[in-house]
Amino acid sequence: MKLKKHNVKALSVSILVITTLLSACTSQNGSTSTNQKEAKNEPASTVGNNDVKGANTEPLGKYDPPINVSFVRNLSDVVENNVLGVLKGETLEDNRWSRLYKDQLGINIKYNWVVKGNDTSDQYLQKINVTLASGDLPDVIPVNATQLNQLADSGQIEDMTAIYEKYASPLAKEILSQEGTSPFDAATFGGKLMAIPQVDSSLERAMFLWIRTDWLQKLGLQPPKTMADVRSISKAFAENDPDGNGKKDTYGLGVTKSLWGGAMGLEGFMAGYKSYPNMWMADGSGKLVYGGIQPEVKNALLALQGMFKNGELDQEFGIKDGGKVSEQIAAGKIGMEYGEQWNSIWPLQLNRNNDPQAQWRAFPIVSENGELPKVPLKFSTTKFFAVKKGFKHPEAVVKLFNLHLEKNFGKTAEFDKYYAPPEAESVWQLSPVQPAPVKKNVEAFRAIDATRKSGNTSTLTGEAKTIQGKLDAYNSGSKEGFALWGWERIYGPEGSEGVVDQYDKNNQFLMEKFVGSPTSTMVERKSTLEKMQNEIYTKIIMGAAIDEFDKFVKDWAKLGGEQITKEVNDWYTSKKK
Repeated sequence: MKLKKHNVKALSVSILVITTLLSACTSQNGSTSTNQKEAKNEPASTVGNNDVKGANTEPLGKYDPPINVSFVRNLSDVVENNVLGVLKGETLEDNRWSRLYKDQLGINIKYNWVVKGNDTSDQYLQKINVTLASGDLPDVIPVNATQLNQLADSGQIEDMTAIYEKYASPLAKEILSQEGTSPFDAATFGGKLMAIPQVDSSLERAMFLWIRTDWLQKLGLQPPKTMADVRSISKAFAENDPDGNGKKDTYGLGVTKSLWGGAMGLEGFMAGYKSYPNMWMADGSGKLVYGGIQPEVKNALLALQGMFKNGELDQEFGIKDGGKVSEQIAAGKIGMEYGEQWNSIWPLQLNRNNDPQAQWRAFPIVSENGELPKVPLKFSTTKFFAVKKGFKHPEAVVKLFNLHLEKNFGKTAEFDKYYAPPEAESVWQLSPVQPAPVKKNVEAFRAIDATRKSGNTSTLTGEAKTIQGKLDAYNSGSKEGFALWGWERIYGPEGSEGVVDQYDKNNQFLMEKFVGSPTSTMVERKSTLEKMQNEIYTKIIMGAAIDEFDKFVKDWAKLGGEQITKEVNDWYTSKKK
């Protein structure tokens, strides 16, 4: 497993799954409908809604004769090295998933092109943007929200509204609705569903306060219940020599120059002051407002300013990226950081590798007054599958979604073959579509925790069973198990997913309200406004007058923020009609 920052989140989310909530499933029907005439000279969306020759109308019905469906995709390091690099007789074009789709659905998967790297890399984005501009689209194209908007505006893709309703299996409809209506709102234009959203889990973007508990114990401190406690712990970690080397060379809180992110960011700290930068929220009057300009931000910035002045933050944090801050964590110089559930795998495992006595634990974020804080969750659906206008079988992509979910999470699931076999735990990524339940990780924790308390983990199945195997290996004390400490910190009795369970049961999540594609002014001005925001925040943390924030708010409005707010609210109003 590679623990680079850019792919750890994808890795952690990919392997952490259980399916005990999923009662709905699809029934497989191998019959075919071949007795109807093939429609001619009709829009493809109409064709997809009728019983075309060879297009079995069952959610898992098979095409006879088979059809070809073309895609484009990336080839990540994980798939290239950790999957294809260890599997014999399988390639990106010919593997267990492509064979399954051919055998059970009569769909032959083809790729017009493949680009090595992540699907957020410059190389991939450039390639897909060239493809969009050329108009030479594959039958099914994975796009982000901005690209989907462009395709919908240009009339290059199919209306999937009736197709999804007709062909999606009960299991697919259940799982794709677990994130609420937001993913479908983001893919809907003029009342028409223009793509199938591959729902990502906002839940997994939840923030925690990771603390070195061996330092807490050494200094006689208790876990925090308020933001005042957080600051007191930070002060003690910076001033009271928790590493015992007789030098004042430790910091209370790790922060990167970007200020935000899944590790060493400030979203969780800000939320403790009812401040939610980078999110659009309801203001109580039916309007949406941008969190980055709200007055609550000032209290959080002033708290950080005091911590910086006192030496609790690295005085050079403003020029250090995640890699540099992770080196400080690895060296045992930082005692707290805010981050997501996977942080124990990276960067905290680095510290553990260097110091086996170091211990970290994820704690819930806290508020100023000790009340349960809201945990901000940004909208996370990042990929949509659109179908080229004129493709005769637009329903094929829905059937691919159906079968991927069925073989991983349905009644006929073969987890050890299609999701995470021991030799290649990310084999599910060989599929061109990769939907999954949004609560799969916390459900895995719940299943594991229930059997842990009953004393009988032998009843676990699927991914929960695989994860329990990692916990058993860690608890064995073996050399190999030592490297699995990060997993124990996620799924053990004190694991971060236990905090997610607590957040979920306490209804603490605060969901972002704007889930549409970027507005026209966002496309033009968003990056400039974000850069200005981060620069002002950093200046204030490092000692600038708090009045700089008020000036920033005015400048933000003048330089596009006011118009963006209008566009966001126009979208919000349209969705409520």
